[in-house]
Amino acid sequence: MRWLAIFVGGGFGALLRYELGGFIQRSADAFFPWGTLFVNASGCLTIGFLATLLEERSLLGPTWRLFLLVGVLGGYTTFSSFGLETWRLVESGDWLRAAGNAGGSVMLGLAAVASGAAIARFTP
Repeated sequence: MRWLAIFVGGGFGALLRYELGGFIQRSADAFFPWGTLFVNASGCLTIGFLATLLEERSLLGPTWRLFLLVGVLGGYTTFSSFGLETWRLVESGDWLRAAGNAGGSVMLGLAAVASGAAIARFTP
């Protein structure tokens, strides 16, 4: 049942990202990725809200938590997970690890994209 909840939620989240992000991008300046920025920010807002409700107030069961947080929001944007994990480090007072996670994720992500592009261009 857990896998099904994640699977269905992930499909829903991916469709939501595609439609909403595309709508925002088509409605805005084409020279800046507004759709992605909106999806990432709204995903972070939503995971902060839902994780707090689900964990601190014990609303809904574990299958719903998997459906919403892992499935829907994971399909919508994994940036929300990054935001939540970094925020938890900040809340616990572990600023060094929070900064390392934030800076490392951005820099490593950019380096990985550049490396992937270079490998693709090098491959005949």
